[in-house]
Amino acid sequence: MESVKNTGASSHLTAKRKASEPPEHVDTEKAEASRGTKIRTKTTIDAFFTPSGVRTVSQSSQKKQKTGSGASRPTTAIPTATSQRPKLNSIPFSKNAFQTSLTDEEKNLLKLECDTLALSWLKLLKDEIRKPYFLDLKRFLWDAGLKSSLDTPPSLQIYPPPKDIYTWSKTPLGKVKAVIIGQDPYHGPGQAHGLCFSVPHGVKIPPSLLNIYQELKTEYPDFIPPKHGNLISWANTGVLLLNTCLTVKAKAAGSHSRRGWERFTEKVIDVVDQYGGANLPNGPNGSESTGIGRGIVFLAWGAWAAERVSKLDKSKHLILTSAHPSPYSADRGFFGNGHFVKANAWLEERYGPGGRVEWCAL
Repeated sequence: MESVKNTGASSHLTAKRKASEPPEHVDTEKAEASRGTKIRTKTTIDAFFTPSGVRTVSQSSQKKQKTGSGASRPTTAIPTATSQRPKLNSIPFSKNAFQTSLTDEEKNLLKLECDTLALSWLKLLKDEIRKPYFLDLKRFLWDAGLKSSLDTPPSLQIYPPPKDIYTWSKTPLGKVKAVIIGQDPYHGPGQAHGLCFSVPHGVKIPPSLLNIYQELKTEYPDFIPPKHGNLISWANTGVLLLNTCLTVKAKAAGSHSRRGWERFTEKVIDVVDQYGGANLPNGPNGSESTGIGRGIVFLAWGAWAAERVSKLDKSKHLILTSAHPSPYSADRGFFGNGHFVKANAWLEERYGPGGRVEWCAL
């Protein structure tokens, strides 16, 4: 890969790369570029705060912005609770009782999930991880050497490290405001850490993320792109950074696809559809939360991600689609999509100023 500098809002990454560097999601990026996607904007949920010193777009000016190719202004009617669905915090769950109910094999295979999947997610995914397809996935990973966060050999050539596979779950389900959907983890050493598009501090910023920073700079001119690619601050303020496939073999993009991860993360999205943002204030006046999901923002970049959100209720959520930020496709609709501003405009109108996402606080 060719080292690429971020030169501001007027320039962008190209697809030129050095042969000496491993490609970043080459298979995915080429596929996205060849297919291309048009921007589609729909309705969804909240965001967080705006850091001091960062220029924001007023709510009135945001409303005037186009919400996508041929899209009408999203509705902001807030879904109400139904008698069939319990409130998120009222759903009973005992981790000890769950572990006691497991068979001996399940205790071994699901130790990683019990140890590292956050409780707000585990209580709603506990039945899913006991299904035959998921146990087959865990047997596959077990045979490859991926066991728990403690007894997996350091030489294991599967990314991210076991302890980081479920890092995305550190964003509490009831606080989720927006979801960004990726494909599979980075397959280079030290890159993947359980958050899509993100890399740990000290790791070179991937080209797709540099393009994300450039688009953010275009939408918020006062944004200063950081010298790192760690997006944990987004995760901490309600942005779920979810890959569709949660593991990958070293230097082999897509190597763990069709093993069961896609079905599992489809269930994760279903859970978000039901309870994402359930503990956020109920409306712009900041009244008590309803305990159920009332819509969130989905940012789906590329055809792969757009397919994952195609069945969601577009009257409940704001669904923003565009080309992938890869250098192979960013010029085909990612640059200029306005997704960060559109997300905050929708979130602020539904949840008030506290619903905004601090996109620039990196």
